[in-house]
Amino acid sequence: MGRIEELDRAAAAASDSTPEAAAEALATIDWLIAAIDADRADGLFSRWGQATAVDARTGEALVPQPLFEALHERAALKATWPIGNAGLLQTYASLLSHTAADRNRERWLGTDLATGLGLDRAHFVPWEGSGTLLARATHAASVLLASGGEFSWYSLAEGRATRAVLSHEHDGSRALAYAVAPAPGTSPLLVALLPVAQAEPIRRDLDDAASRLRWNAA
Repeated sequence: MGRIEELDRAAAAASDSTPEAAAEALATIDWLIAAIDADRADGLFSRWGQATAVDARTGEALVPQPLFEALHERAALKATWPIGNAGLLQTYASLLSHTAADRNRERWLGTDLATGLGLDRAHFVPWEGSGTLLARATHAASVLLASGGEFSWYSLAEGRATRAVLSHEHDGSRALAYAVAPAPGTSPLLVALLPVAQAEPIRRDLDDAASRLRWNAA
């Protein structure tokens, strides 16, 4: 069975089940469980803020609630549906997405994000190379935020500091990193790392209305 088929089978088995059954389905994917366990041991989830598992535009859930709960339980993270750890949702939950939101999975399996960051085209494919997907995403987002990219925005949203950085273009692709402080007076935590096909709409939106949370930040 291929890796994607393995993800799809586990996601389907967990879609209309209990958190316990979802955890059993999740446990069938050895490499995914090993990655979550490694990230938990390395404290990587603490570098990410909070996000919602429900798409703000469509109202569609990224993953079913039982799978959301099973993932957070495995990562030893407290969460109340639909608000959870952005790193967990951005990476492993998106890999298990069994809905139209599968475009979130494509950011890791495709080439646009890696290309936009000037990295090897297969850099984020979870079962290729070394290190977990979350480790690679955390490092890439942190480097982009620190670099300032080609365009950078600071603003307050609900009294919380936010930061967005758009990378320089690489072979027709760009990437965006986004971070939000969990509370006023605290430092921003990672929330999103995204490929960007068209820079101008992103720039206009951030220039014109920078005082709201974006990209499912919570």
